[in-house]
Amino acid sequence: MKKNAYTVAILGATGAVGEVMREILAERNFPVGELILLASERSAGGTLDYAGKTLRVHDAEQFDWQGVDIGLFSAGAAASEIYAPRAVAAGAVVIDNTSRYRYEDDIPLVVPEVNPQRITDYRQRGIIANPNCSTIQMLLALKPIADAVGLERVVVSTYQAVSGAGNRAIQELGRQTLGIFKQEDVPPSVFPKRIAFNCLPQIDVFQENGYTKEEMKMLWESRKILEIPDLALTATCVRVPVFYGHSEAVNVVTKEKLSADGLRQLLAKAPGVELLDEREPGAWPTALDAAGKDSTWVGRIREDCSHERGLNFWVVADNIRKGAALNSIQIAEMLIRDHL
Repeated sequence: MKKNAYTVAILGATGAVGEVMREILAERNFPVGELILLASERSAGGTLDYAGKTLRVHDAEQFDWQGVDIGLFSAGAAASEIYAPRAVAAGAVVIDNTSRYRYEDDIPLVVPEVNPQRITDYRQRGIIANPNCSTIQMLLALKPIADAVGLERVVVSTYQAVSGAGNRAIQELGRQTLGIFKQEDVPPSVFPKRIAFNCLPQIDVFQENGYTKEEMKMLWESRKILEIPDLALTATCVRVPVFYGHSEAVNVVTKEKLSADGLRQLLAKAPGVELLDEREPGAWPTALDAAGKDSTWVGRIREDCSHERGLNFWVVADNIRKGAALNSIQIAEMLIRDHL
């Protein structure tokens, strides 16, 4: 018999994503019977607000997962490594927002607007993986193209907000920006170089092939989610001095010809996508337009003058909201609607 309310635990409740998860659960009237907030021992004992109530934060290490229906994890891959098996063994379904389980064949990697049919695969190990934020917004635009005319090649350059690196990164950008105006030097600690008024062409660690792990994530995850194992995709990922909202310049070569107008028609019907694509000053989306919004925004659609089957477009989304918290909760909504 389907439940009327569910016990939900947020692991990483004190972080940037955990905060937005609490907000979205309340905004979308998710049927929460009890919400349990979990964090490290250092953060345990404090309180956080949820739906007009004040809840205490518990130590994840001491927590007993018995009775939890859904675990929303966003505390880092190392924490997921430890606590996801414990939660599953106690009967919970884990929706993991870290990179720990994304690339394992028997764990579904899900964007609800793109491959919702894969949610049912959670039964294999009790875990559903949430993709990388930069991958999610790109795939909302790529999926309709792949279905309509096929993808031959994708080239993407990202302009990623510091919030993708956590609260300490947000604080570092704020301190450095203020320091510049006060003529005070604020040395970097989160990033390898100053982020304020700068762009850093490295996100995550370098791989043997010269790409960073963030860049390779976009390839690995896109192939798995779109179920195109030989998809040709190359990425360059850049951290920019923006607090919230990732932006991406995407170039695609399609297998069959698709005009710019044809792409607009596809995206106008695509779930989770908003078009802002007029050839007028300011009639295109920015990170500020996307911040705090659920939608992924697409603009600057045009045909590639260097290739007869090429298209260019610009994609922006709130990386903490759609890129993490909202995507996880959308998965949870489908999970309770169709499976639990």
